[in-house]
Amino acid sequence: MNSNTFDPRPGYQGALDQLEKLIAAITPEQLGLPTPCTEYDLRELLGHTVGGIHRIAYVGEGGRSQDVAAGVGEIADTAWAEVFERARARVTAAWADDARLDAPAFVPWGEVPGRAGLGGYYMEAVTHSWDIARATGQEALLDEELAQVALGVAQAVLPAEPRGGGVPFGPVQPVADDAPVYHRLAAWLGRGV
Repeated sequence: MNSNTFDPRPGYQGALDQLEKLIAAITPEQLGLPTPCTEYDLRELLGHTVGGIHRIAYVGEGGRSQDVAAGVGEIADTAWAEVFERARARVTAAWADDARLDAPAFVPWGEVPGRAGLGGYYMEAVTHSWDIARATGQEALLDEELAQVALGVAQAVLPAEPRGGGVPFGPVQPVADDAPVYHRLAAWLGRGV
C-alpha cells in the first residue's frame, strides 16, 4: 500500500457498512455487555465509535479532532441506528472532495495528510467493529478484507514498541501467524483474543 496514493474512503465506507449491520442487530438488553475494549461496555463503546465518526468528519470539514469530544452523550437505547446514520452522512459529505486527502489533517497523533488521518479512523472503525461483534456474538458478519487492510495500516503506522504513554494501545499480544485476521489486528492493537 502506497501511503501517498492510498484512498481510505472506499474502505472506510465498507467499515461503516459493517458497523451499520452490527448496530442494527444490537438490542437494548445488550448495551451493558463488556467488550474486548476493556475500558468500555457496549453502550460506551458505541458512544466512542460514533464520536470517532463525528471527530473525523470534523477533521474533513477542516477542524482539529481535539476540538470535538471523543464520544457522544446520552443516547436512547433504541436510537443508535439513527445516531449512526447521521454521523455517517456527515463524514461522507466531509470527505467527498478529493482535495481533502492531501490537505493537512489535525488528528490526535499530530498533523498528517488527510488520507493518513482518515486511514487511522478506518483502522479504528474496523477494530471497534470486531469489539462490537465479539461482545454481541456477531463475528460471522465481519468482512476479513476490511481487517486485512486495517492490519496493514496498523502495522505501517503503529510500531510494536514502545507502547503506552502517548500511544493509546497496550503491548502487542501473542497470536498465531495463521490466526483469523481480526484476531491478529486485535492482538497488534494490544487486545487479548
